[in-house]
Amino acid sequence: MLLCALLLMLGTAAALSIGLKPAPVESTGIFFTFQGPLFEPGPISAAINVLCLLMTGGIMLALNKLFSYIRSVTHLFASAFYLLQLAHPAGLVALNVGTLLALVTVLMVLPLFASYQDRHSQRNIFLVFAVIAAGSMFHYSFLILIPAFLLGFLNMGVLNLKGVSAMLFGLITPFWIVLGMGIASPTDFVAPHLDGIWNLTAITQVSVTHIAAWVIALIGIVLAVMNLMTIMNYRMQTRVYNAFFVMVLVTAVIALCIDYGNMAVYLPLLGLMAAIQGALAHTLRTSMHYRYVFILLLMAGCLGSYAANLLMP
Repeated sequence: MLLCALLLMLGTAAALSIGLKPAPVESTGIFFTFQGPLFEPGPISAAINVLCLLMTGGIMLALNKLFSYIRSVTHLFASAFYLLQLAHPAGLVALNVGTLLALVTVLMVLPLFASYQDRHSQRNIFLVFAVIAAGSMFHYSFLILIPAFLLGFLNMGVLNLKGVSAMLFGLITPFWIVLGMGIASPTDFVAPHLDGIWNLTAITQVSVTHIAAWVIALIGIVLAVMNLMTIMNYRMQTRVYNAFFVMVLVTAVIALCIDYGNMAVYLPLLGLMAAIQGALAHTLRTSMHYRYVFILLLMAGCLGSYAANLLMP
């Protein structure tokens, strides 16, 4: 894990030094729109971005120690997550929405998992959906978390009448505050421009990032299906925890399809979910003596994608 974290930092420094530009993203939210990355590309912006990525992996490690959704002591999912970020170096040179989307997701996992079969978890439900609603005002990508966390709380067995009320108030409150304080007005509403996969005919060139995104999505889905066959025999709580990660993976893939023009936004979250499935598959198959070969192949593939992104115009 430390080696992969070091590779992530070195890869960021190298991409920054050769002047790699961040991926173009349509930064449109429900009320607010900003152009380009959150901070101008530069050492400070890149350092904050890498720190957020490292924090995302570290939080997932802490969550696994707390909730044991992977029933083994492993740092593999953090390692794989760091490697998968190298496959898209344009997402490393500046703080971007994709990094924040992955970070917010793992931060909200704590109140979600802590709510398991707790009928008095309305505060956690309110918090999660209020954060998602606040994020959606700045970028529409946060809206993909609503169905994932809705199904997540439903599986936790806490969406009774009070839970549904807490969810609705959580979604309404940020807009209520922003509109009530005059920070925004209903006329500021901006509809998203979705350039879906059905417009593939308009794409004249398929980039390395496009290929890497679909390879990561395919690997994540295949591993999730394989893992579910084994996890079905686990206790209910572990099954519910892992089912949530599968739901986030599926929603990320769907978002990739319907918002193909902004695919860079969903790559960190997609990589995080695929890394979790990879670590789970690795720990479930202890009888395979050459499991490390797959990790070496992952490292080679990510570094190859990194090099191709730097060399190709």
